[in-house]
Amino acid sequence: MNVVQLTAREFRLLTYFIEHKGAALSRDELLDAVWGYDSSVMTRTVDVHVGILRQKLEDHPRKPRYILTVHGLGYKFAG
Repeated sequence: MNVVQLTAREFRLLTYFIEHKGAALSRDELLDAVWGYDSSVMTRTVDVHVGILRQKLEDHPRKPRYILTVHGLGYKFAG
């Protein structure tokens, strides 16, 4: 078993993904639920953090198996 170091925010994001496994989650929903941001704020924060999680969790981050992109919406956890 590999130990992965996560920041508090990465842990909250991963936890939210796991709690909503299989559901397509919009960037706005993730910003609101994990960061507490108003969804009208334009930011790449979610995308950057998902990229970091993929680097830490996926065997092949460019071909993810766990955190999948839902084009035009956001992401879903397929864990």
